[in-house]
Amino acid sequence: MTTAVLELRAVHRTYETGEGELPVLTGADLALAPGELVGLVGPSGSGKSTLLHTAGLLERPDDGGVYLDGEDCLALSDGERTQRRREKLGFVYQFHHLLPEFNALDNVAMPLFIDGRGRKEARERAAVLLDGMGLSERLHHQPGQLSGGEQQRVAIARALVNDPRLVIADEPTGNLDPATTERVFAALVARAGEEGAAVLVATHNMSLTRYMDRVVTIEAGHIVQYVSGQGA
Repeated sequence: MTTAVLELRAVHRTYETGEGELPVLTGADLALAPGELVGLVGPSGSGKSTLLHTAGLLERPDDGGVYLDGEDCLALSDGERTQRRREKLGFVYQFHHLLPEFNALDNVAMPLFIDGRGRKEARERAAVLLDGMGLSERLHHQPGQLSGGEQQRVAIARALVNDPRLVIADEPTGNLDPATTERVFAALVARAGEEGAAVLVATHNMSLTRYMDRVVTIEAGHIVQYVSGQGA
């Protein structure tokens, strides 16, 4: 039996507010297989962002389990969780968060620089990913010289540069027009598939579900239904 890349088991998370306790996750269960593309949908305030932060080891739940490749991540120290994020996770957000003073090549290579890789090795890896994104002619352009769709493709390449086991994408095309959305999301699916990464995508854009293997719905803090996607 193949070990799930990500497994959330009965995850609970409650926030303290000025008006009292606010339950956000109330027993959420979710598992992603290697190479699987799963969409996460639900109304605003349903717990999508909290679930993504929990899956990405950015936030600890109050109760439940978070496992990456079968490893209990809640049993790890803060330093060990940081190391797992570097080793196994890639993140894509609605806004690209590229560093404006660096060109596309070095923005993508940055996680490898931080991890201590040699500059030649890191830039070669970045160049391969950017070429796969159709950006081989834009390697030395700074973010301000790129279109919105190009910037987001650079951000996707950056998320994949460390060969992650899991990519977490939070509304990755939410800031793009419909035509650009299709191109960018297709690039994410294709490159993640080639890299063998599992992908968890939170989105309001139901037209993207045809690319997905599964779509899960979150409501009132737990997964309430599973809808089959059509696959890429």
